[in-house]
Amino acid sequence: MSLPRALTVAGSDSGGGAGIQADLKTMLALGVHGMSVVTAVTAQNSLGVQGAWELPVEAVRAQYRSVVDDIGVQAVKTGMLASAELVETVAELIAGTDVPVVVDPVGVSKHGDPLLASSALDSVRTKLLPVATVATPNLDEVAQLTGVHVESEEQLREAAAAVLAHGPRWVLVKGGHLPGDAVDLLTDGSEEHWLRAPRHDNRHTHGTGCTLASAIASHLAKGRSVPEAVAAAKAYVTGAIAAGFALGGGIGPVDHGWGLGAGRGGAWTPGPSSA
Repeated sequence: MSLPRALTVAGSDSGGGAGIQADLKTMLALGVHGMSVVTAVTAQNSLGVQGAWELPVEAVRAQYRSVVDDIGVQAVKTGMLASAELVETVAELIAGTDVPVVVDPVGVSKHGDPLLASSALDSVRTKLLPVATVATPNLDEVAQLTGVHVESEEQLREAAAAVLAHGPRWVLVKGGHLPGDAVDLLTDGSEEHWLRAPRHDNRHTHGTGCTLASAIASHLAKGRSVPEAVAAAKAYVTGAIAAGFALGGGIGPVDHGWGLGAGRGGAWTPGPSSA
């Protein structure tokens, strides 16, 4: 029996903490065969993004068709799409692929560097969100897309409703930027799932959003329901954040291998074969 297969459509992070690199590490850690469509290349490290170059639409389309038409997929995850043209191309491609789709509407990097042209926001709203099984915006992305500014847990419902108005089947509004426990709201407009986790005192959280979205896609590829996939992904990313480690001179990455005995973070306990 072949492994479940998941496809990430996103940008490359040369520092290895986020983007395509984080997605593939997450998929491997969760027992899924990960494949990739690179939409953009970034020069990026623990200090920020020094440059970004989007790929031609033809290259993105060719990568997608090459993988999907031959190998097949059970779930797709989107991340950095950079421009309106790429957003619309990817939306068209995934609309024709009958599998769950996780849309991480990446707007800025962990350091505040823009990863999506402002001219592409309308395309995200009208083309990409309507084909999403689950959209996973953080609070900054909610504000970008809907104009709703969340300052308290009580406002997460309003934020979720504003995102759902653009057409995704489910939305996971990530409240990690709020004080207190890390609380997220998953809803399809009729049922609600509140997911809480303790906040870890660790600044090394680069790649959190990519990792969570990829973990959701991985569990969907295994056949789990959306609420089951999101709950399992939340548990995985919480462990990865707790084990996040210093790398370079800035914000280090979460530890994608924390549950495999192969990590490098503070929560890692070396096993007998770890040398």
